[in-house]
Amino acid sequence: MHALTEEQKRRRWLALGVVSLIYVLSFFQRFAPAGIAQDLAASFQTSAASLGVLAATYFYVYTVMQIPTGILADTLGPRRILALGGLVGGAGSFLFGFAPTLDLALLGRTLIGLGVSVTFIAMLKLIAVWFEENRFATLVGVCMLIGNLGSVLAGAPLSGLAQATGWRGVFIGVGVVSLVLGALCWLIVRDSPAGTTQHAARVDRTVVLSGLLAVLRNRSTWPAALTNTGMSGAFFTFAGLWATPYLMQVHGLARPVAASHLSLWFGGFAIGCLFVGTLSDRLGRRKPVLIVASHLYLAIWLVWLSGVALPLAASYALFGLMGLATAGFSLTWACAKEVNPPLLSGMSTSVANMGGFLAGALLQPLVGWVMDLGWKGEMLAGARIYDLDTWRHGVLVVTLCAALGAVASWRIRETRCRNIWSPA
Repeated sequence: MHALTEEQKRRRWLALGVVSLIYVLSFFQRFAPAGIAQDLAASFQTSAASLGVLAATYFYVYTVMQIPTGILADTLGPRRILALGGLVGGAGSFLFGFAPTLDLALLGRTLIGLGVSVTFIAMLKLIAVWFEENRFATLVGVCMLIGNLGSVLAGAPLSGLAQATGWRGVFIGVGVVSLVLGALCWLIVRDSPAGTTQHAARVDRTVVLSGLLAVLRNRSTWPAALTNTGMSGAFFTFAGLWATPYLMQVHGLARPVAASHLSLWFGGFAIGCLFVGTLSDRLGRRKPVLIVASHLYLAIWLVWLSGVALPLAASYALFGLMGLATAGFSLTWACAKEVNPPLLSGMSTSVANMGGFLAGALLQPLVGWVMDLGWKGEMLAGARIYDLDTWRHGVLVVTLCAALGAVASWRIRETRCRNIWSPA
């Protein structure tokens, strides 16, 4: 890392600030269906399986775009893809807000997923290029903390605003913000500090495929990717759609109380990302932190699987603790980056990041399909109601996903917070 001028230091923080705001929108769009699940079911008169597909459409395209985004971040640079992503995501948000039918809503969610899919990997690339290596996990944690404001807003605040003004206007407003932030990216973000060796250190397009194959063939990449798949996949599946209906139907909570549980999960996750990243960097260890977090996370899922009645204070506490434990998967990006060539940081982090979104894409509709199999025909305000046994079947799918993350964490390669890759 070459010494930067004062102007370059100021620019890197300004650029990271703008990208962090786009990341806020990314989180909001990811989890918004959970806060308005009942509204969407009523608006489009849809089953749980179809509602799962609507929410998961975001994850389908996000998953497909992870490796291409890593390649684009390493070749075209973050600036171009962030600006274009803001434009596409804004258009998708407009379409989703105005959609009169489920098909158009699906198309809108697809464009939203396509637009925001570039944000996170581009942000990691900026941090890797502009900041010192031993600050990587800490800065990722800070950005996750900021980004999670979007997930907190997608809980109780969105639910309350949707009840007061309607959910459609919210997404139209978000589309306007997306366009503005995309323009700011073009004006402010730069791919690398001009005049340093990093400026010339882009991956040659002719060796992109060989670079990607090197990351995929590296056995040390996959434990981090599988841990991410299990932990974040369970998070995206449940928090992205099913958490609020589960709390309302299984635990008998009012909608605002259920939504506040979701916001607490997101808030705990946001704080946990900062805490976990900072703790790991200070300890100089990755693996022990991941093992503890993933096993605590799994233990809490077993509580939700049981469906046991809890005092309100206990359910709040568990959701907050689950948020802190969920944050453990934020270390998987550093684990993948530190066992691969530094020049391929975009590709290595995108491979690690892909599994969680693939799991969310597959499991959101799968949970809905499993629950539809046990549906007894009960309806309330146009939305289906499910009994405890049926919910247990759906939550079991998510719990098994979390178990995958806990098992894979034992295979993580310890890097001691530095890049340990060396040519074969």
